[in-house]
Amino acid sequence: MIVTIKPMPKNISNTAYDLVIIGGLGHVGLPLGIAFAEKGLKVCLYDIDKKKGEMVRKGRMPFIEHGAQEILEKVLKEQRLSVSLNIKDISKAKYVIVTLGTPVDEHLTPRTRAFLDFFESVRKYLSPNQVIIIRSTVYPNTCEQLLRMLENGKQWHIAYCPERITQGYATQELRELPQVIAGLSDHAIESASALFNMIAPKIIKTSMGEAELVKLFSNAWRYIQFALANQFYMISQKFGVDYERVRWAMKEGYARAANLPSAGFAAGPCLLKDTMQLAAFDANNFLLGHAAMMINEGLPNFIVEDLKRRYDLTKTKVGILGMTFKADIDDIRDSLSYKLGKILRFNGADVYYSDEFAKNSDFVSKNKLMEICDVVIVAVPHSNYKGMVIPKKVEVVDLWGVARGGRNSIQQLVGIKKPAKNK
Repeated sequence: MIVTIKPMPKNISNTAYDLVIIGGLGHVGLPLGIAFAEKGLKVCLYDIDKKKGEMVRKGRMPFIEHGAQEILEKVLKEQRLSVSLNIKDISKAKYVIVTLGTPVDEHLTPRTRAFLDFFESVRKYLSPNQVIIIRSTVYPNTCEQLLRMLENGKQWHIAYCPERITQGYATQELRELPQVIAGLSDHAIESASALFNMIAPKIIKTSMGEAELVKLFSNAWRYIQFALANQFYMISQKFGVDYERVRWAMKEGYARAANLPSAGFAAGPCLLKDTMQLAAFDANNFLLGHAAMMINEGLPNFIVEDLKRRYDLTKTKVGILGMTFKADIDDIRDSLSYKLGKILRFNGADVYYSDEFAKNSDFVSKNKLMEICDVVIVAVPHSNYKGMVIPKKVEVVDLWGVARGGRNSIQQLVGIKKPAKNK
């Protein structure tokens, strides 16, 4: 329900900042804060991560975000951006943007209570005079539940602006993508629209329900697309045909197949989680979403079963190239590379990990990996792997088609695959 209210006074007492971002040192909050600071706003990044806080204060990005480093240094020098580990500072801004993650439990059911409990714990630091903008992915009706919890006879201003950026490229996409805005009061809608209009090329105003489904539908749509590609890949492999060659032939000059993606791990902290949130919201009637989960999460098992038909894994050294959940970033959250490694070890294989961006003392270099392993699986299409030559003595399993060489691989039978676009 949208309520029309009187305009909020322009000057708010005790506003040291234009906006504060809760979860401000994360992959969503930090690029967003930098973007607003670049436009001249005074931004406070509130978080509990002391290590990241020190890095940002010293002008260093704590993770890979293309194009952000130079802007971070600039806004710090101009004193437009600050970091706080003190929860009380969220009371010192006109706008409060929330970018906290919304987890699911061990049954893949959304933990909406944890999100609301956080607000209950910080309620004394918030004010009805502020505009609270939810940037997190939320279970439908969560914003209305939050409003009912906060009201207590006063009118609060809650808006929802779902993030839809590609991790690692938020700095660029915040300038290019339209922003969907919804709110539970006219003032919340207009204020959030005015704020995001500073960094976005277009504002799309919707109802709250529409905005909540925009985010869930967007991620579920991508997840299902990847599941279809992975199912096609599995069918092709069992038939002895290269899926990438089939995909290329389908797409060449045929616009109706232009959006068919390459096969590969569909992982990370959003796609599966949001698909399962949608399934839970639809009382588990979202059968296509459940099927997509079975296919995407089952791809590591398929690869291992395929190897077991040709190898005694207890006598095989297997290397996994790429441990992040997508290409050219350093984030390993929910990466299926680790699931693949776990299944391989369960079947007796000696497993080695390597990555070009994520750092871990247990990882080996890609050259060492190829030197010691019998089988190399290209799990992530990092740009550093493009055109990499794998020794003929090594079998290569390359879903993405970025490597060359190796033996007994499908691409050697039908020709080198074209490099696939990163997910």
